[in-house]
Amino acid sequence: MGDTIVAFSTDVLIVGAGPAGLAAALAATAQAGVTVTIIDENPAPGGQIWRGGSGQWRDSRAQALWDTLSQRTNLRIVYGARIVGRFGEQEFLLETADGAQTIRWEKCILCTGARELLLPFPGWTLPGVTGAGGLQALIKGGMPVKGKRVVIAGSGPLLLAVADTARRAGAMVVTIAEHRSTGELMSFFLALLRQHRGKFLQAIKLFWSLKQIAYRHDARVIKATGEQQLSSVSLQHGSKTLDLPCDFLACGFGLLPNPELGGLLACHIDEGSIQVDAHQASSQPAIWAAGEACGIGGVDKALAEGHIAGLAATGQTISDDALARRDQARLFAQLLNSSFAADERWRHLCQPDTLVCRCEDVSAQQLALHGDWRSAKLMTRAGMGACQGRICGAACQFLFGWQAPGMRPPVFPVKVSTLAALGTIGADHKQ
Repeated sequence: MGDTIVAFSTDVLIVGAGPAGLAAALAATAQAGVTVTIIDENPAPGGQIWRGGSGQWRDSRAQALWDTLSQRTNLRIVYGARIVGRFGEQEFLLETADGAQTIRWEKCILCTGARELLLPFPGWTLPGVTGAGGLQALIKGGMPVKGKRVVIAGSGPLLLAVADTARRAGAMVVTIAEHRSTGELMSFFLALLRQHRGKFLQAIKLFWSLKQIAYRHDARVIKATGEQQLSSVSLQHGSKTLDLPCDFLACGFGLLPNPELGGLLACHIDEGSIQVDAHQASSQPAIWAAGEACGIGGVDKALAEGHIAGLAATGQTISDDALARRDQARLFAQLLNSSFAADERWRHLCQPDTLVCRCEDVSAQQLALHGDWRSAKLMTRAGMGACQGRICGAACQFLFGWQAPGMRPPVFPVKVSTLAALGTIGADHKQ
C-alpha cells in the first residue's frame, strides 16, 4: 500500500514563486472570495532572480511585494513541490516534502521562469565551472567564496550582476570576459541611453561599483584546466591568449524559457516560449502565463506580465497603465535579446572530444554521427540522464540545429512512492 495522498483545491493556481508569480498572486488575491495557491520547488519565495527569501533581497520591490502578500489570508504557498503529471483537465499530481499530493484548480498561471543555456567547451565539466546564474544562486544559497578567485565569462548584463554578487560575498573577481566587441557594447549603451534612461543610469552605477575589476571586451573562454578541480582558465582576448589561475569559472551564454509545463498542457509554444495574448492568456482556456516562460526579459517584464495575468485570471479590470508598463518592459527585453543573442561563433568552443551530454558521457564527435536528436538519443543515451535532456538537448539544438527534445511526465526525476501514486489516482479517476 502506498502513502495516503493529500488532495486540495484552489480557485487560482500559480506555478512559480519568482517575480512574475508573486506579482500575479498580489493581483489575484485582491479579488475578494478567490483562493490562490502558489507552488514552487524552492524552499523560499523569490525564484532565481530574487533567490534567498525575505530578508535576503536587495531589490526593495521584492520585500514590498512579500510584505503585502503575507497579509493576504486567501493565499497559500506550497514550497518544495514539483509537478509530476496532469490528471483530467484541471488537476496536477505534486511531489512534496510531505509526500504525493494532488491539487485541483479552476484557473492556472504559469510562471515557470528560465534556465541557463550551458554550452560545452574543453573542461566545462570540471568541478568549479558553473553557469553564471548558477554561481550567483550558489552564493545566495550560502556557499562560501570569500577569498576565492572567480573568472566570469560570456555575454550580457548578467555577467555584471554575478560579479557584483561575488564581490559582495568576498570573492576576488579576477576578470569579466565579455564576448561582445567594444563597438557592439557602445551601440547597446547608446540605445539604452536613448530608449531606457533609467536602465542606463542603473548600468552606469553597477559599472562604477565594479571599477576595480578588469572588464575585457572581445574576450571568450577557450578551455578550463585542472585535475580533479578547476585550477585555471584560458581566454582569447583579441589576438592574445590569457591563462588565469582561478577557483571558479562562471559562464553566461544566455537564458532559455522553461515552457515544458505549458507544453504538457497543450499550450502553443513557439521559439521555445509559451505564446500569450495581450492579457497573458495562453492558447488553452483557463491558463495564463507570465515572465521568462513567455520570453526572456528580466524583472520588470516579469512583474508587469504577472500583474496582468493575475488580474485577467480573476476577471479584474486591466488598466492602460498596466499594459503600457508591460509593453515598455518588453521593448527593453527586445533590446537585450538583440544585443546579446547567442553567437554562432560559440559553436567553435566545442571540440570533437568535448563531452556534450555529461550525464551519459557522450562527446560531440559521437553525436555528430547522427542526424537528429531522436537518433542520437537512441544510439548514445544522450539526454537519458538526470537532467533529462535539459542541458544537452539545448546544447545540441545550438550546436547541430536539432529540434529540442520534448518532455513527457514525469518532467523531473521523482520518488518511487510518487510514481506509485499515479496508479492510485488513475484508478480513482476511472471510478
